[in-house]
Amino acid sequence: MPPTITANKSHDFKAHYDLAHMQDGETDDAYVQRITRYSDGTVKLRNSNIELMDQDILYHLALGSESHDLQEMFGDVKFVCMGGTPKRMENFAHFIMDEIGYKLPAGTQLQDISAYSYRYSMYKVGPVLCVSHGMGTPSVSILMHEMIKLMYHAKCIDPIFIRIGTCGGIGVEGGTVIITEDALDGQLRNSHEFTILGETVHRPAKLDKKLARDLKSLHSADDPYDTIIGKTQCTNDFYEGQGRLDGAFCEFSENDKMAYLEKLRDHGVVNIEMESTIFAALTHHAGIKAAVVCVAILNRLNGDQVNAPKEVLHEWQQRPQILVARYIRKVLTRDGQLKNLFGHQGSIKSPRRFKLVQQESQAHE
Repeated sequence: MPPTITANKSHDFKAHYDLAHMQDGETDDAYVQRITRYSDGTVKLRNSNIELMDQDILYHLALGSESHDLQEMFGDVKFVCMGGTPKRMENFAHFIMDEIGYKLPAGTQLQDISAYSYRYSMYKVGPVLCVSHGMGTPSVSILMHEMIKLMYHAKCIDPIFIRIGTCGGIGVEGGTVIITEDALDGQLRNSHEFTILGETVHRPAKLDKKLARDLKSLHSADDPYDTIIGKTQCTNDFYEGQGRLDGAFCEFSENDKMAYLEKLRDHGVVNIEMESTIFAALTHHAGIKAAVVCVAILNRLNGDQVNAPKEVLHEWQQRPQILVARYIRKVLTRDGQLKNLFGHQGSIKSPRRFKLVQQESQAHE
């Protein structure tokens, strides 16, 4: 049987707002913002249990509220950038260090803060945290809970979360940068489905549309590729869930697949990936401004296999990073913080050249 799309007209979200505490005329978004921030703008958790705990162990990050001075370590964080693989986020950490002019103190180098968790990788470059989130919604969900708690313990003020990733385009050529407008699940609902204590709960998968527009505005006419805004479908699987013909199992035809992808395109979907709904639902529930920026690594209307050369894929994966770096630079410049980073004490002028010198030296040992 071919994959089908269930109509969304009759879908109702299970109530997750405490209506008794909403003020007259208050919108859902305004309510969420009010209950997720303290008066000074720091992050407030929607879980009173945390305040009663002697220590909150962020197990999957190898951090703890009493074992580490989280406010000292992370209190200046303004941006949390996430991507799938540890290597991609390590590369982004070096890239953003160069872009914002952050200099490490003499004799030091970037360290994976969460190395001893053996699960996620985390690098801090001044006000930017670069974190790997793994693949798929369960992995992202675990990380998001602990990252949001980290923002709370560190007393971060209005942090911005941005997911940087790859995706399959629908009618969009490889190399195109796509900023998510709405994150939709496999049934095209703008929500993420949770099972909590045996109950099904849907939370809105809302992203910040002004942030999406701000990112889009930083596309340059000189960029040799397009940057677009559109709807993103998030699936629970890379193969059957995305209508691929090349998995270990396939019980539908190529015609069925193409009809399904065309239905998605008719609905305004321009790309498919596996993380956006959980990322959007949890950031929205936490009142955190967030965006998803991906690059298409193929046009699914032309095939299923990712067969672009490795050097091409590497260059494509840098494109969303470049756009996000432009946004971070813009915000830091606006807030007068970029010049402070350039003045940060350190002896490394260019992290890229520093790494090359290191490699050259090691080659002659």
